[in-house]
This record gives sequence, structure tokens and C-alpha cells, in this order.
Amino acid sequence: MKVLILAPGSRGDVEPALRIASGLIADGHEATVVAHGDYRKRVTAVGCELVPFAVPLEPPLQSDDSAPGARGYLAHLRSYMLDHARAALAAAADGGFGAVITNPISPYGHDIAEALSILSAEALPQPALPSRSYPPMIASNLHLGPVLNRGFGRLFERFPAPIDGAIAHVRRELGLPKESRLAGIRRRLRAGLPVHHGISPAVLPRPSDWPSNLSLDGFWWPVEDKDWTAPSPLVDFLAAGPAPVLITLGSVDSAAGAGATAAEFVESTDRRVIVQGKIGENLAEAAPDRVFAAGHVPHSWLLPQVAAVVHQAGAGITAACLRAGAPGIPLPLHTDQFFWARRAHELGAAVTPLTDKRVNRDVLKSRVEEAISNSDYRRRAAEIGARLDDGDSTAPLRRWAAACDG
Repeated sequence: MKVLILAPGSRGDVEPALRIASGLIADGHEATVVAHGDYRKRVTAVGCELVPFAVPLEPPLQSDDSAPGARGYLAHLRSYMLDHARAALAAAADGGFGAVITNPISPYGHDIAEALSILSAEALPQPALPSRSYPPMIASNLHLGPVLNRGFGRLFERFPAPIDGAIAHVRRELGLPKESRLAGIRRRLRAGLPVHHGISPAVLPRPSDWPSNLSLDGFWWPVEDKDWTAPSPLVDFLAAGPAPVLITLGSVDSAAGAGATAAEFVESTDRRVIVQGKIGENLAEAAPDRVFAAGHVPHSWLLPQVAAVVHQAGAGITAACLRAGAPGIPLPLHTDQFFWARRAHELGAAVTPLTDKRVNRDVLKSRVEEAISNSDYRRRAAEIGARLDDGDSTAPLRRWAAACDG
């Protein structure tokens, strides 16, 4: 059976989709992934066909090199989602698909499945249904307790979202009647849509107010490249002294905010540091014996070798720290990152998250020292990590696909 997998978003959204796809391929299915063209090599390496789209996730700077602001960013996201939706429609037009799998920002995949008269399922790396157990992920810094959490979740469902235009476009192109995003969500949940979460119950116990069609399958880890070998300079750096601190902040820039704080920390600390992301190269040039700028390195290999990890607290990196038994210093910036930072701290595997935008290098330095000097953080992370590799997290979706195939 051919399965259409929609994976807009960053690498943290694409990697879980590829883990699912690899499981489906192992069962004899074919997988087509609709993802940004930047991920072509990763997608095809797993054995999937890629249907690419081109609009980048990050909006371009304005003419004066400043950020576009909230309104400009939302306008760019609408263009981004519409571009992906058009690519998804082009993929579906080729025909032959027996099922569709969507992620949190591609609900129009269900509309495509409806038009094709095939089944669909959701594969989510974070919880989405309003619940007493967590706040809405779009504003997960607002942890307000059981009653208000679910109330705010239901309220936020009603807010306009950048994805709304893409949903309307897809339904119009497919000749389906108009339907709002919220109406579609509620209709599909009432019908028992399978909603799979790439989350371990060791990290998030199953909420008691979830309906039976929602499941926690375990984390969908990145598919390892069997031909990958560690770069010799990185191996040499790791062997040359005490375990370093890893700072991995993705596309965060060193010009302001968390990036600037991290850069100031690196410049002022005596500790050895590995830096991933945009802020790394200049820092490494300034202190080559103490700072190493690393590109993409599998976290399953790197994290067990570091003393602690400063990170944005996305779902993937938070889970990777737990799996490796590495203490975390969360620097959440937006959406679900506050939720994962809070969970890691509540589990005893990370220090108190640095959520204040005014945080400075001295505060960051003290949290790094706390994470390293207090062995309880590493011990607790290791205890949880030992519970994460407990079977095939893709098995529930694979069984669903087998049932779709009849």
C-alpha cells in the first residue's frame, strides 16, 4: 500500500515522520513524504519518495535586516502552509494512496483522505487535544491548573491560525463543502480518528480525560544513518579534556535574546563547550582550544559524552537528553517548548527552565553549574532514559496501516 505522509515544519517535525515511514517500508508499504526540499537527502535515504515544497519556514529579513515582526511572521506562515498544502495536493493527484498520515500542522491531510475515500491518522510529537493535564501548546508557558488548562485549550482552538487558509484551499480544490478547522477537528474526533502521539508515558502519563482513540506510542527517534562516522576533529576534541557542555539552539542567532546569552556564557566560562547551530562558528574561532563548532551530529552518539545540555526544549531534544541520561538546561522560547522544559524539570532531569527573556550569562552559568554539580539530575535522567527504549514505537501505526491495507 502507498501511504502519504505530510511533514511540514522543521527537522524536529520531519524526523518523527521518517521513523514512522521506515517502519511502514519494513512492512512492505511504500511511503511518500511531503516535506521541505531541504530535507531531500534525509527523506530519500530512508527509502521514501519526496514531494518537496520550497517556501522556507523562517521568514526573510526586511530591507533593513530587521525581523518582520509578529504580523509579518504570521503572514509568512500562511504562505508556508499554503505552499505545503499545494504540494500535498500535487502528491495526492498522482493517485494510488491507501492512507494518509498527518502531523500537527497539516490537518488538511484528512480533507485529502476524505476526498480520496481513504483513511487517515494523526501522528503528533506533542499533545494537542485540550486537557486538564496541560495547557494549549501554542501558549504552553500558561500552566494554570486542571480546570483552566482545558478551558484555555478550548478557547485557543477557536482562534484563527495560519493553517486555516491552507485548509480552505484544499477543501475548495477538492470540491468539498466549506468547513472550519475546529468543526473538522470535532467531527473527526467524534468519528474515532486515530490520534497517535510520539511520546512515552514515562514522560507524560496518559491524561485521564483523553478519549480512547488517542494513544501514547513512545518517542519516534531519528532514523540512524548506518554509514555515518564521527568527524575526527570532534572525536579528538571530546578526548582532549573533561566532558564539555553542549549548547544546541538550532537556528537561534547570537545577535539577541537566548542566542546572545549563550554566546556570552561561552565567552565567559572556563568550561569546554560544543556549540551546534548558527551561533557556533564565531565562538569557536575566538577560542578554538575550548570551543568546538559542530554541525549535525546524531544526538544518540553525542549526548552521552557531554556533561550537560543547554537547549530550546523542543520535544526531540528533550527526549534525546532523557534517553542519553544527560542533564538539561532548558531555554524555551515559544509554543510547546515551555511544556517540555517544565516536564523535564518536574521529572528531576533538568534544572529550572530559563523562561525570562531578560536572563543573562551569569544566570545561565549558575544553572549549568547546578546541572553538572548536582548528580541527581543525571541520575534521574538516566532512570527515565532506561524506560524509553521499551519496544517499537511505530508498531501501533504499522498495525493501523496493515488494517487499512485490508
